[in-house]
Amino acid sequence: MARVELRNIKKTFRGHVALHDLSLDIGDGEFFVLLGPTGAGKTTTLRLIAGLDAPDSGAILVGAHDVGSWGAAQRDVALVFQYYSLYPHYTVRQNLEFPLKSKHRRIGVSEIAGRVAQVARTLRIEHLLDRKTDQLSGGEMQRVSIGRAIVRQPRIFLMDEPLSSLDAKLREILRAELKDLQMKLSATFLYVTHDQVEAMSMGDRVGVLNHGRIVQVGTPHEIYNRPRDTFVATFVGSPAMNLFTGAVRDGRLVVAPGRLEIPIGVDLAPPVVRAGRVTLGVRSEDVAVRPGGGLEGRVYAVENHGVEKIVTLKLDEQLVKATVPAQTAVEVDSAVSLIFNPRKLHFFDVESGVRLDA
Repeated sequence: MARVELRNIKKTFRGHVALHDLSLDIGDGEFFVLLGPTGAGKTTTLRLIAGLDAPDSGAILVGAHDVGSWGAAQRDVALVFQYYSLYPHYTVRQNLEFPLKSKHRRIGVSEIAGRVAQVARTLRIEHLLDRKTDQLSGGEMQRVSIGRAIVRQPRIFLMDEPLSSLDAKLREILRAELKDLQMKLSATFLYVTHDQVEAMSMGDRVGVLNHGRIVQVGTPHEIYNRPRDTFVATFVGSPAMNLFTGAVRDGRLVVAPGRLEIPIGVDLAPPVVRAGRVTLGVRSEDVAVRPGGGLEGRVYAVENHGVEKIVTLKLDEQLVKATVPAQTAVEVDSAVSLIFNPRKLHFFDVESGVRLDA
């Protein structure tokens, strides 16, 4: 396996800058997730590491070697895409054998058979080996696609939204299986997704990418609990973090004088106090709906999620999401009291959106 470093990468397509001075350090044997919206530059980053495209400037290092002049084959990386790159008229066994039969590899027949058998056991597809791939389900095809990558024993696995075309239940199953597989192989994974659930449940670390720039890198816990700016705060987490903008006065955030003033406490970090006007963020699970909460609102909508409810509340002209236990009795258009957990408040600069209490 190998460590991967990207140093000050820039990539432009027809005048559009896809990546701006991008730097990343992915550890040997790490499951690193690159998370961002469509068009953020995630797939471009993968293609540059794989050697399918070349950066305009900057360096790409694999295992401490600058691979800028290396072709895709020399880099020894395996790509797994959203759509299964399988030969439909081949059997599963033939698809798994195919990457090993390259004239550049010179692998013996017995070793090929051994590798295929091992991968089939690992992915639990032994019973499919003699079946044509056009007879498989979506989940089975994605397992075979992953198997084709594993059988090569590459230095790095690059995965471009490999689960996004599957149904929700199958995605949940394969998320757990992929993470377990990566740990068994002690392999270096760079996994690209726009799905924050995949990022938070699978990644050892997560890099949040937006408009070709890395906004924040950290563990899932760090990304969720200390977002660097309002983009990360609202992109990571479901529901998105609630945001309010107002003036800090006497331990309150005054959003609308006399109508919406949110208690935030007096023991604030100096940058928050100096800012005067701030954007306040609070997660839905840190909004408690209970009598005597201090803030008054009306129930705007209720979503039942089984073990919990997502309640949308209207405070003055602001909509606020609260996550409450399923047994909480709330009805649309009823009046409720609520309170924000003062120990779980986030403060951001109004202009830049950057966290103030970093």
